[in-house]
Amino acid sequence: MPTAPRATRFECLDTLRGVAVLGILMVNVQFFSMSYVAADFPYIQGGFDQPANQAVWWITQTFFASKFITLFSAMFGAGIILMLGTGDAAHRRHWRRMSWLLMFGMIHAYIFWYGDILVPYALAGMVVVTARRMTPMGQVGLGLGLIAFTGLLMVSGAAIVGLVGEDTTGAEAMGHTPESIANVTALYQAGFFDRLPYNMGTALIAQLMQLVVFGGRIAGVMLLGMALFRLGFLTLGWSRERYLRAVAIAIPTGLLLCGWSATQGLVSNFDPASAWLTTLAQYVGSLVLAFGYAALVMLICQSGWLRGVTNLLAQCGRMAFTNYLTQTQLMTFIFVGMPGLGLFGEVDRVGQLIIVLAVWGIQLVWSPLWLARYRYGPLEWAWRSLTYGRQLPLSRSS
Repeated sequence: MPTAPRATRFECLDTLRGVAVLGILMVNVQFFSMSYVAADFPYIQGGFDQPANQAVWWITQTFFASKFITLFSAMFGAGIILMLGTGDAAHRRHWRRMSWLLMFGMIHAYIFWYGDILVPYALAGMVVVTARRMTPMGQVGLGLGLIAFTGLLMVSGAAIVGLVGEDTTGAEAMGHTPESIANVTALYQAGFFDRLPYNMGTALIAQLMQLVVFGGRIAGVMLLGMALFRLGFLTLGWSRERYLRAVAIAIPTGLLLCGWSATQGLVSNFDPASAWLTTLAQYVGSLVLAFGYAALVMLICQSGWLRGVTNLLAQCGRMAFTNYLTQTQLMTFIFVGMPGLGLFGEVDRVGQLIIVLAVWGIQLVWSPLWLARYRYGPLEWAWRSLTYGRQLPLSRSS
């Protein structure tokens, strides 16, 4: 009979996972509330003619875009090492775990939101597990190689878009016209079932892009997460001085690259000719800044600073799976029509920020309240029970 999951936890990992799951909503809200092209070409929707909305977009691109999903991917890789253990039985259990995650992801992607990350995570998790016995430095080398390959694909794609004529915008070069944006907006405002065929088609395209174009970065960052866990970085195994050096170097460097990329987009009016350079700066900067964020969280946890805040974030991180999917349910209700509110295309970026802050507050409050009575989040419990093939105890009193 398989054994139950280990009770041992690293609270610093939970804290970083909580930071990641909250941070990704700041980026994802753009895709829930507007056409997905508006994230990179913000003049399409969201009241971009207003300075306040431009400021929110700049903050999102500089501090959030690709940073927190990178942290989430690294945590996923670290979790593979933490939960898998050794032996063939553990390996088979991992495959069951990834298979159930794939099922959850397919439902999430095709029924609720095309921007799902669970499907690529499940598929990448089935692959990167084969590298679990590599040395940490071997995992770092392979991970960086995969990340570099994805970067080359993305920069090359941006350069191809830059070959369009001077009178063509980047959005138009990708086939997005005001008419097509209006049609998508009408679908989402009409209702949940009206926009279902569009969501399914977009989910299929998104998954192909995730696997073919972004798969290298996803798997590469997972490998880095494995290595950083084994090297002690993610378990407070580094000295205070090493964490301080990482923060002092990575955060300013990452902010410089990402801030320049966002500023250049605004200054050039998102000129397709310079897209390859801003893409490169954002791609590299997001990796560096994510590492800096992780080092900062480890430093705070190690020092005991902000104990109340880190505890709330850790509770949120212990329910990251539930909180991630709950974000989708809340965003779907707000932005998709019947039975929701149908505010797709109607909320500017300042309004989106207010919604994100409200959801953060809700999840930071409800996570500790739930975990005070139960061992796991509801979806974490379901996933674990399916993985182990039996109903695990949920209530703390059981």
